[in-house]
Amino acid sequence: ENEGVDMIIDMPTSATALAGMEMSKQFEKLMIVTDAASSDITGKSCSPYTVHWTYDTYGNAHTVGSAIVKNGGTSWFFITADYLFGHSIERDTGDVVRAAGGTVVGSARHPLNNQDFSSFLLQAQASKAKIIGMANGGGDTINTIKQAAEFGIVAGGQNLAGIVMFISDIHSLGLKLAQGLIITEAYYWDLNDRTRAFGKKFFDKMKRMPTMNQAATYSATLHYLNAVKAAGTRDTKPVLAKMRETPVRDAFTDNGVLREDGRMVHSMFLFEVKKPEESKGPWDYYKVLAEVPGDQAFRPLKDGNCPYVKN
Repeated sequence: ENEGVDMIIDMPTSATALAGMEMSKQFEKLMIVTDAASSDITGKSCSPYTVHWTYDTYGNAHTVGSAIVKNGGTSWFFITADYLFGHSIERDTGDVVRAAGGTVVGSARHPLNNQDFSSFLLQAQASKAKIIGMANGGGDTINTIKQAAEFGIVAGGQNLAGIVMFISDIHSLGLKLAQGLIITEAYYWDLNDRTRAFGKKFFDKMKRMPTMNQAATYSATLHYLNAVKAAGTRDTKPVLAKMRETPVRDAFTDNGVLREDGRMVHSMFLFEVKKPEESKGPWDYYKVLAEVPGDQAFRPLKDGNCPYVKN
């Protein structure tokens, strides 16, 4: 309001994004969410001025959850971060598991930025679930995986599923601990010449490869600026209209389309983390299992209950 801001981008958590969306509506300014994950952002809590760019809990749940159930991972126990992001992952992934014929046998909720996962892991171990779904992120996911190794959970026949993970998490864990994890991302630096070119430019500046959120923030900013130029104005409504009518073709995706509910629909990728001996060097971490088209990965427009979508 004070500084004449036209657009806000990133939004690191779902609670932050949902609060920011109310300000965005109040001032009729564009907000592009590239980091927060709750599928409610384009669902029941959607806004006519909000765009959701990178991924969401529905898309990740459908990409990872359905693949794991098809491969025999039919019973699940969730270790869930006790806030909106974790609740959304557990809800969306649980729905996918049940729809695919699997069962959710239980869950344990932990505080954000937790250090000791022993009690939660013991509950998961005692549940005898084939899959322990990690409905958390960042340091919590890394600590869950490290401590699961100490408890011998994978060695004992249960498997971990990372619903929301990033290449930076794999880098922190190392391939010895992360090998075999099935995860989904919207971007990987080594997919094709275009992603490799962006990854190299990013690496030259930052000395690490970009996460999907970092590539997406670059993509969304560029798409917004091009729309401002094409519209000949910074006013929100004509800029948004130009963003919707222009396909997204850049270093992040070559098949992106911005929907009426704010969801930017694009391919998602299913990856398996390589074994240490399969990797050619730092940041060579993923094997591509599948490319899932956006209209299969993300929630159908009619099912989101976004009040601003015309029937």
